[in-house]
Amino acid sequence: MSAIISLLVGIIFGIGLIIAQMTNPLKIIGFLTFGENWDPSLLFVMASAVFISFFAFSFGKQKNQTLLNLDFEIPKRNDIDLSLLVGAALFGIGWGMVGFCPAPAIVSLAFGNLQTLLFVISMLIGISLVKIIKK
Repeated sequence: MSAIISLLVGIIFGIGLIIAQMTNPLKIIGFLTFGENWDPSLLFVMASAVFISFFAFSFGKQKNQTLLNLDFEIPKRNDIDLSLLVGAALFGIGWGMVGFCPAPAIVSLAFGNLQTLLFVISMLIGISLVKIIKK
């Protein structure tokens, strides 16, 4: 049952990314490009995500479980190390260069674009390399 719920939540999340135009690299680059052509519309998407997450995390912390009665887990580490800084920098650079971050890129695979496929393959190679290096 939890696999079905996870699938439904993933589909809803993906539809939300499409509606919010997070799967449109030009929209993302327009948001990340400051100046006269800056497109601030994604601020509303991000503000909505922060608003919803605030209440979801507050509920989870208070009840120590999710709405679906699953365990509520928050990462224990809160230190800032070189790995985190390098990962954040690479994430931001990649997002700014091509207009994709992981979830919207995966959702965009449904549109059948070769460039998106190449991005996701590159992303998976990068994730695999990090795992190998950390061993």
